[in-house]
Amino acid sequence: QVQLVESGGGLVQPGGSLRLSCAVSRSSFSIYSMAWYRQAPGKQRELVAAVTSGGSTNYADSVRGRFTISRDNAKNMVYLQMNSLKPEDTAVYYCKAVFGSPALGLLASWGQGTQVTVSS
Repeated sequence: QVQLVESGGGLVQPGGSLRLSCAVSRSSFSIYSMAWYRQAPGKQRELVAAVTSGGSTNYADSVRGRFTISRDNAKNMVYLQMNSLKPEDTAVYYCKAVFGSPALGLLASWGQGTQVTVSS
């Protein structure tokens, strides 16, 4: 299995910045992609950004140009740099890893989430 621990959430004013971090436990499995999701109260969990093992990235339209996902394979870390934050970015942010092996196929692990609140 792969264990994930997020950190870096908090309260920030509109227009401010935060950087979320996700620590990925070392594993014998291959990690194919990492992603950040978020879930606001009363809403479904949605994809924010994803990065593949090859470094390709994908962003939700609502955050493209403001958020940047990156991964440091040497440190087993994934980051989400969030700039120009808006009140509608308020949510619990979750880190997700897709991993697996030829024998087991694809599996997924989630972190426990970190709260981001954008408010004046």
